[in-house]
Amino acid sequence: MGNELKCLSHQYDFLFSESKHTGLVAGYGAGKSFAGTLKTLHKKIQYPNVKVAYYLPTYPLIRDIAFDKFPSMCEELGMSYSLNKSNKELTIHGYGSILFRNMGEPENIVGYEVGYSLIDECDILPKEKMDMAFKKIVARNRTPLPDGRENQIDVVGTPEGFKWFYDRFVTNADRFTKLIRASTLRNKHLPPSYIDVLRETYPEALLSAYLNGEFVNLTSGTVYYVWDRVENNCDVVAEKGEHLHVGMDFNVNQMAAIVHVIRDGVAYAVDELLGIRDTPDMVLALQDRYPDHRITIYPDAAGQARQTNGSSQTDHIILRNAGFRINVASQNPRIKDRVASVNRALERDLYRVNVSRCPQLADGLEQQVYDKNGMPDKSTGHDHKLDAMGYYIFKQFPIHKPVVDIPISFAS
Repeated sequence: MGNELKCLSHQYDFLFSESKHTGLVAGYGAGKSFAGTLKTLHKKIQYPNVKVAYYLPTYPLIRDIAFDKFPSMCEELGMSYSLNKSNKELTIHGYGSILFRNMGEPENIVGYEVGYSLIDECDILPKEKMDMAFKKIVARNRTPLPDGRENQIDVVGTPEGFKWFYDRFVTNADRFTKLIRASTLRNKHLPPSYIDVLRETYPEALLSAYLNGEFVNLTSGTVYYVWDRVENNCDVVAEKGEHLHVGMDFNVNQMAAIVHVIRDGVAYAVDELLGIRDTPDMVLALQDRYPDHRITIYPDAAGQARQTNGSSQTDHIILRNAGFRINVASQNPRIKDRVASVNRALERDLYRVNVSRCPQLADGLEQQVYDKNGMPDKSTGHDHKLDAMGYYIFKQFPIHKPVVDIPISFAS
């Protein structure tokens, strides 16, 4: 490559591991994606006539991670490249191509062959889908290497409970697998505030995973494990003219809205509107119940392109035309981050619920559990009101994973 990179010890071990499958499981900021990017580039330079592939669980992550990290590292290394975002392919001039592929659609992992594969953030996907994707990746990873070595498929990621990563590298570990664990604390390049921000951002139950890189049970018991209907109860009601913050979920015949007020930095759930037919009916219900209030809606982002009433207008347009303000991002937050934001707000006494006025919300917070894929169970009917609540709470008390740009350093 022309320059020798100085790596942390766990990155070095990962980079030069010759195991058929090496997994690097690490906390946030421990440099796992850096290690995955670097090893993929290393393989491309090592085998210029052999394509390699870098896999992520969604197209947005390909855009946010692959399209950013690979060009940045190529520039730091002084390598000339071209990035074709339409084909999701980066060509290093003189060394060939790296393919970026989406594991969220395993059926589309077809029609090409590579000699090395790197999987990033595998546990964002449900276990069954990730298992299907891995089998497809194995089938694609078959181009013979010119030096006769075995093809490798490596994995980097954050532990997300006992999911696919744990099954493959712990439960079903064999002579072909090697697991490297790393804590965020091992990365001495991080700014001093990074660890403090992680501790401030996540509930205590998640810190073992997101700080120490440990596999811990993130899906046992109820989803909102902090909730206590006595400790988190309140008698707050909306006062005349008070600004209302309404989380909303769109579903035909199952529209859900949770009404909040915020006082002195604390959010209070003061009302619930559930089981309403469609968005126009929800508008009428809010206008009838709260005629003299300024209302901001925090809706499901999918409502930007979807209609619950069969009209030509989207749900968001209907709400705006009714005079409501809309506060929404281009896409919904990750479910785990939305759940974490609610648990953190409850844990820090930043969120309370008037149980007498929101009895079904209280029941949902108490009763929703995880399904077999480690996702909040939708079969019990609690999800609509909890989603509506979560859209607002995430906006009010967002989970922002701290981000730091660590310059690549070179040995002379």
